[in-house]
Amino acid sequence: MKFLVTGGAGFIGSNFLHYMVNKYPEDYFVCLDALTYAGNYNNIKNLEEKENYKFVKGDIRDNEFVDKLFADEKFDIVINFAAESHVDNSIKNPNLFADTNILGTMTLLNASKKYNVKRYHQISTDEVYGDLPLDRPDLKFTEETPIHTSSPYSASKAGADLQVLAYARTFKIPVTISRCSNNYGPYQFPEKLIPVVISKALNDEPIPVYGNGENVRDWIHVYDHNVGVDMIVRNGKVGEIYNLGGHSERTNLEVVKTILKCLNKPESLITFVTDRPGHDLRYAIDSTKAERELGWDRTYTFEEGIKETVEWYVNNKEWIDDIKSEKYKEAYKG
Repeated sequence: MKFLVTGGAGFIGSNFLHYMVNKYPEDYFVCLDALTYAGNYNNIKNLEEKENYKFVKGDIRDNEFVDKLFADEKFDIVINFAAESHVDNSIKNPNLFADTNILGTMTLLNASKKYNVKRYHQISTDEVYGDLPLDRPDLKFTEETPIHTSSPYSASKAGADLQVLAYARTFKIPVTISRCSNNYGPYQFPEKLIPVVISKALNDEPIPVYGNGENVRDWIHVYDHNVGVDMIVRNGKVGEIYNLGGHSERTNLEVVKTILKCLNKPESLITFVTDRPGHDLRYAIDSTKAERELGWDRTYTFEEGIKETVEWYVNNKEWIDDIKSEKYKEAYKG
């Protein structure tokens, strides 16, 4: 089968490609990425030597470009990781998120319809469900939880999901959607909580924590997430949504303290800052459906995964330095 993986130079997409290209040598993978600020070609550079892989630079919002790519490559499977994903940035520039996450998704859907792809899979987020109260640990998001967004980012992802489901119903496109909890692992752009904490702690810099740090997130290792996506694409039911959660709820403050302990750094580095507008209180995903129907499960505990992740960043300081200096933008020579 021939796969199109959009956003493959980003954090989750690049990890997905490393996993899939090596696991399925009989399949062929085309990575499409616009290499915007969070797309780092260094994440996937060592895949160049693989015979079942190639990289294409391009924007999912470019209708003519996308149409020609589909016509030339004749994809069987489309997996859309491409998205603007940072909540703070969506507050500053909501229109960009609508443009990329909704209109870009529709461009891919239109091409998938025209060229009869066998499966279109949308990577979504648990943030489309809104948030849960801190005092109700029994509550979790299921696939039946109503959409209730809190930020321009989550609203744009929800809009994309609704278009995917609408195209499935109206045009009979074979689609699936996965909604995951907060990912962590290698290659995560250092604007998100875990790489920010690691980077700043390594340099003994103050570590900003929103509000009182009591907001709760459910953490999943990127490897476990991508195994779930693979299972959904190959065996998931057409038209269905699957939640993929880590079963590892932690307050933001607990996450920060865990990383500091791994690095033998003092908690005095923690600095509390003004809370984010509309900050969701708690996320928690119920993954029973994926576990029951697909046999999916997690291999990492949070303790194992965060230790391995911290070690990766410690051993790849040059990767972080290249981003800080913007040298990473020169990695692609095409």
